[in-house]
Amino acid sequence: MIVSRLELIDFRNYSEASFDLTEGTTVVLGDNGQGKTNLAEALAYLATLTSFRGAPGDALVRVGTDQGIIRATVRHDDGRESLIEAELRAVGRNRVQVNRQKLQRVRDLLGTVRVTVFSPDDLIIVKGGPGERRRFMDDTLVTLATKYDAIRLEMDRIVKQRNTLLKQAQKAGHRELPTDIEVTLDVWDAKFSEIADQFGYARATLVSRIAPMVQEAYEHLAGVASPIELRYEPEWRRTGLKAALTAARGDDVRRGVSTVGPHRDELDVTINGLPGRTHASQGEQRTLALALRLAGHRLATERIGSAPVLVLDDVLSELDDGRARALLGHLPDGQVVITTASELPPAARADRIIRIAAGTIVPGD
Repeated sequence: MIVSRLELIDFRNYSEASFDLTEGTTVVLGDNGQGKTNLAEALAYLATLTSFRGAPGDALVRVGTDQGIIRATVRHDDGRESLIEAELRAVGRNRVQVNRQKLQRVRDLLGTVRVTVFSPDDLIIVKGGPGERRRFMDDTLVTLATKYDAIRLEMDRIVKQRNTLLKQAQKAGHRELPTDIEVTLDVWDAKFSEIADQFGYARATLVSRIAPMVQEAYEHLAGVASPIELRYEPEWRRTGLKAALTAARGDDVRRGVSTVGPHRDELDVTINGLPGRTHASQGEQRTLALALRLAGHRLATERIGSAPVLVLDDVLSELDDGRARALLGHLPDGQVVITTASELPPAARADRIIRIAAGTIVPGD
């Protein structure tokens, strides 16, 4: 699939702008603060209805206006076209339409357009805490199959309900759990175990499939054969979550939170046998993060049979010349959008160049 046209009205610093994108590589050039990342954010927003920068919805609406619009024409591999329109409101609920039909749930949009984004902030995948790596795994699963979004939401709901019960038990202060709380916990534990075992298996399968792809991508980017290892081996998966929850219940009640389960898991990422989070240089960490994104993108392409749109937001400025040349020389097939503040190196093959200044397209490009 490709996004053939993107229109922005009162989105971030754009008053009104339209972009015709190529099915190959589009390069968006402009100084810092002119709107390059805003364009990338708009593209990615249409895939998940969230900002990859973590911004709340009202921050996406241009200052001084009440509503912003993102509109995109998506051309699918079978020749069909989809028109996606997102109306973002500074106050109140946003509205999304596909082919003029209003969506009732975000989940109904998933899969209409798929986007892989890599930005400088993605360093946190390697450098940040376990939650960042869980999010990487789970977002990749949702890209592969939208059913995992529903599973993730249900799992979050169960954990929240279970934690509420644990806090009630903690406040009760009895040496033994009140019968009503114990019975209810048993019910939630059964539900949690069933969905968690399914989700844990999906994560483990994902990691086993992308691990060799991460290794290959890292070697292409770094130009050296450094051993990269991904390990997803939570203790609870050895016995099943039901047994792990039973064993941890006393501790859970004392602490008032669920201490085991997929919401506490870690994805270990090592380079040369050492933890990437603490022992890799920043250049190695950034290369690892990019390799993870490229591996997820490659797996999605192979599994779905259609490449997601690949957005590389200000990545070239974060890589040394060798890694930047390697990235540009090994771009995957499909639609690619690159934003950059500097002129492209000779290795880049841009099918279209768009120059941006102050939220407008510079004439002549």
